[in-house]
Amino acid sequence: MKIDFLLVCSLCLVWLGPATPVRAETNRIPSAIEQLEVYPGQVELCAIGQRFRILASVIDKAGRSIDATQAVQFASSDDGVVSVQNGQLVAVAPGAIDVQVSVAGQFATVHVVVSGNEPMPVSLRNEVIPILSRQGCSAGACHGSPQGKGGFRLSLRGFDLALDEATLRGEYFARRVNVLNADTSLLLRKPLMQVPHAGGRRLTTDSIANAVLRNWIAEGRHSDAATAPQCVGLNVYPSSGRLLTRESPCQQFVAIAEFSDGSFRDVTDLAVFTTSDAAVAAVSADGLAERTDDTARGQTAITARYLDQMETSFLIGVSETAGFKWPEVSESNYVDQLVHARLKQLEYVPSGQTTDGEFLRRVYLDVTGLLPPIGVTQSFLADSSSEKRVTLIDDLLASSEHAKFQTLQWGDTLRIRKASVSSPGVFKFYRWLIRAFEQNMPYDRFARELLTASGSSFENPPVNYFRTAASTNDCTESTAQIFLGARLECAKCHNHPHEKWTQDNYYGLAAFFNRLQRDSTLRKDEIFVSVADSGEMTQPRTGQKMMPWLPGLGDVEIAEGADRRLALAEWMTSPNNKLFAKVEVNRLWRSVMGKGIVDPADDFRASNPPSNAELLDALADDFVKHGFDRRHTLRVILNSQTYQRRSEANSSNAGDDRFFSRYTRRLLTAEQLLDAICDVTQVPESFSGLPVGTRATQLPSPDFGKEFLTVFGKPARTSVCQCERSDDLNLSQALQIANGSFVHGKLTNGGSRVRRLLKEKRPIQQVVVECYLAAFSRAPTSAEAETAVDFINTPGERSIEEKLEDFCWALLNSNEFLFQH
Repeated sequence: MKIDFLLVCSLCLVWLGPATPVRAETNRIPSAIEQLEVYPGQVELCAIGQRFRILASVIDKAGRSIDATQAVQFASSDDGVVSVQNGQLVAVAPGAIDVQVSVAGQFATVHVVVSGNEPMPVSLRNEVIPILSRQGCSAGACHGSPQGKGGFRLSLRGFDLALDEATLRGEYFARRVNVLNADTSLLLRKPLMQVPHAGGRRLTTDSIANAVLRNWIAEGRHSDAATAPQCVGLNVYPSSGRLLTRESPCQQFVAIAEFSDGSFRDVTDLAVFTTSDAAVAAVSADGLAERTDDTARGQTAITARYLDQMETSFLIGVSETAGFKWPEVSESNYVDQLVHARLKQLEYVPSGQTTDGEFLRRVYLDVTGLLPPIGVTQSFLADSSSEKRVTLIDDLLASSEHAKFQTLQWGDTLRIRKASVSSPGVFKFYRWLIRAFEQNMPYDRFARELLTASGSSFENPPVNYFRTAASTNDCTESTAQIFLGARLECAKCHNHPHEKWTQDNYYGLAAFFNRLQRDSTLRKDEIFVSVADSGEMTQPRTGQKMMPWLPGLGDVEIAEGADRRLALAEWMTSPNNKLFAKVEVNRLWRSVMGKGIVDPADDFRASNPPSNAELLDALADDFVKHGFDRRHTLRVILNSQTYQRRSEANSSNAGDDRFFSRYTRRLLTAEQLLDAICDVTQVPESFSGLPVGTRATQLPSPDFGKEFLTVFGKPARTSVCQCERSDDLNLSQALQIANGSFVHGKLTNGGSRVRRLLKEKRPIQQVVVECYLAAFSRAPTSAEAETAVDFINTPGERSIEEKLEDFCWALLNSNEFLFQH
């Protein structure tokens, strides 16, 4: 939103003392600057005492904007109309004047009109409630908890005005808010610590917060008129992209709220500011972001929250190391270009390219979940073609193993298990997913078939989506998290504390699903999903009937008797809904890179920003352009130099865990690890009730699993959240690998690889090489081979078979085997 002239109304912040605390640091203004910019350039103040903060920036010779808010000088052409206090315009009397802003020989002018001739009363909704939120009074750990604290209960972060108004205006009158003597009100005395307060000091007598609360009480603790303007939007300035350096470690932010009457108001002193990464920069209560230290580098999101509105601006901390030189690195596609741009800015030198063996093992595991067969490894390592990696990627993406591995991943997301969809439903839903991935079904069609499915759960397997999501609330929350990356559970009971979603939004989205009917049929375990012609969703707190609601569109009119899900699916899968594409490409990125651009991958919110927004946008745009083709997006990522980097850090990027200067090393998933152990030992695992040869990465549900899989984090599929799959290392896993019956049984099996090779009278050297190829997709180094052969051939009490089993056990317990790298 670009605003040249701001109409500022209805904030009673008059004569309240210093609005900005003393800064620990200030930016060094360059001696030679190109331009001074101020925001806003024009302001209209509608009441005496109104304030508006001026944001100043200088443009240096390199074209970079540097915050100069604390360095500029102000001169009002008439202090009797508008005075300037700590960088804020303050309305004194009606009139029109100019305020000159200057620094380092550069000048800019702000034109100010004061149209009101008296102060405006304090607004309960727009000022008092935000102040209580800003001071932490309405936080979940304080009076905003469901039971409140000390007999005083507020709604969480001010989401329920009616409750707060009743509490503040009606309870303990003359004690909590005493209109006859405001200073004796407990609402002031407790946070001022004039009487004991378990929450500690929250106010000071000279603070804006104290003045707002005191003025509201003294004015009669009035409520707002029904016609009073309401906040409809929030903007944070400056916009994303500012840099924090040694020379310019600070950045001032201002929060501007837009109201229903068309006015814009500076709510910087009423908003709550937070940072997503305090290791990069902290942010003060009044919106000043400061770099943590001279070495801090990375990205953080500065988020402003005012009432139910949230907005974010990204800051980037750079090191500007003396003598840093960006190396010449190759780029395969736009992924590399955008990743390199961020790495160059942050001065992270990317790691080198993988060896062929590392790449082969990595791409097989990422795309199929399996280790490459030894024959494939030998052929790939011997191939000198420059296009062999491209060819391999294409072959793997077209393979049935890839379709089955994607089915495993989506089976987790869609919660396919017997307890949810019945035993017949598991196999039918599983086979439908495999066909969808084998045919490379476009993602928009995939989502539509799930979201609009009706009929028999046996005849139309996508119907099982509404079997796992067995209630209206479950449908709402699952759909939002899977397809929009929004975790809505909090908004069921109150406005989301960390996101823009309100309780009304939650039940407006739920209105698309509340008419669903799930009926049993004459066939055992079958259900039939249909849609009723009528039925409305009720907001439980207000009792209001909720119309279907969509982000960005608001309430949606749908013909009576129509299936509302069709409108939802049409909006959801539209190319104009960028979030739909972003969530899926981020999921694909995470599946092969180990970490999402937004991480966790299903947690898209303003306070959890992407590490590279430009990259995420480019992937999403390319995804839409190519018809929501998931294989295309994976092909782009897998062919990039970014994907094909080594996982080892160099001296430059050891501190990077977000910007993909190297491949993310991680433990194999439970299914990958079980299959890998079976492949190396050549002792397959059997699963009761499934065909011989079924792999762990191809299990239709966790009901067919083993204890080994549970120990290594295979999810029970009770939640759509990707967090259900555990990737934490623990003692049970170490014991299972080092001393568990599963691994021991594979190693000592009479048909194992090492025993078969001995029966074939293969030389020990060949046995060692084959085991290395099977486990690591590479031959052993000369030192590794010599050590292994000497150990096996050294005379002793243990047999050759036992020593070979020990050797193989050592391979299976190595980090090189256990980790994807």
